Amino acid sequence: MTSPVAISEPLEPGLYIVATPIGNLADLSPRAADILTRADVIAVEDSRVTAGLLRHIGAKRPMLPYHDHNAEGMRPGLIARMATEAVALVSDAGTPLISDPGYKLVRDARAAGRHVVTIPGPCAAVAALTLAALPTDRFLFAGFLPSKAQARSTAIAEIATIRATLVLYESGPRLSACLTALAEGLGDRDAAVTREITKRYEEAVTGTLTHLAARYADAPPKGEIVIVVAPPGEAPPPDPQDADAALVEALTRLPVAKAAGEVAKAFGLDRKTLYARALAMKGE
Repeated sequence: MTSPVAISEPLEPGLYIVATPIGNLADLSPRAADILTRADVIAVEDSRVTAGLLRHIGAKRPMLPYHDHNAEGMRPGLIARMATEAVALVSDAGTPLISDPGYKLVRDARAAGRHVVTIPGPCAAVAALTLAALPTDRFLFAGFLPSKAQARSTAIAEIATIRATLVLYESGPRLSACLTALAEGLGDRDAAVTREITKRYEEAVTGTLTHLAARYADAPPKGEIVIVVAPPGEAPPPDPQDADAALVEALTRLPVAKAAGEVAKAFGLDRKTLYARALAMKGE
């Protein structure tokens, strides 16, 4: 007597956001493998990449392209299919929606009342944080900076004062120029360059931004690269003489209370203390 063949239950219709390995295929979770095996269709960045992953788990499923160049046209059809089918969303590597257009698919799926599930797993940005030996209690993922110098400088200026570790993606040929621009815009902070995470030649190199820029100036590395930059250092305490000078100037154009308030806000000082100081200056 033969044993009955096990038949997997169909997945509930909806959208399944599936994280895939960033290098080592053994990092695919059993749950992710199960979802990809049972999905009715898989929305992919590159079918060749996902086909290799499916071969690894012994699965063969229909795939549809979903990427920057066709997302607007493909989205309505995928949303419609989610009413009756299980649609899995994957990126070429890592967690979908991180530096790709997937969030719009999730947004529209929720708006249409579709079932949405996430299957968490590898993410290069988070993996790099664990290797960088820099603070992890607060961090900002900034994706790829613009390639043009002026736009890149503007983008760096926007994040320069954020009190958090910065995480960015970059390519090998642009790495040194990016590190140099970061040093110019942020100061020579501690940083780490990680690449090929989970692969055979995984590397995490630490140092200051200028040190790292010089290291890679004549030897652009290969592979997927993540830059991690330390948060800004603590601001030095305000100089009492600078605060007094600002208070003297403010009193030439403002009443005592408003002058004290303005300087207190600018220097991060106690308003009542400055108010008393301003009264003394005015001889009141």
